[in-house]
Amino acid sequence: MLNKKKFVVLAALAGLTAIGITAMRPADDPPGPKNLKVLPKHISHDDLMKTMDSWRTALGVKCNFCHAASADSTAHRLDFASDAKPEKNIARGMYKMAIKINKKFFKKIKDDQGQPMQVVTCKTCHHGSPHPNEAK
Repeated sequence: MLNKKKFVVLAALAGLTAIGITAMRPADDPPGPKNLKVLPKHISHDDLMKTMDSWRTALGVKCNFCHAASADSTAHRLDFASDAKPEKNIARGMYKMAIKINKKFFKKIKDDQGQPMQVVTCKTCHHGSPHPNEAK
């Protein structure tokens, strides 16, 4: 009888331990952004938002300048993965161009951590305007 009680108690403790371990397991990361072609595929959400915000500010535009509206007209949101707007591919090309310029001409300029600095950015030419030739 005493052995049966010990077995039940040990089984219950083992079960609770298993449940506790399962509950403590970190949740899987949510799916990352889709359709990234020039930005790193594993960019964090925060870094992606910082990058998008810097581009938005440099061009003086809102997100819908490059991102198309969702095909579901009742959703009233943007489809960030869509390539429907040509401005999105133009932005990709401009980003690649800025990277090439920085690597070719400014690779020796480093920040506090020794990382190459971005000297040429969107703001270098755009100055808050969507089209550089109309810069403010």
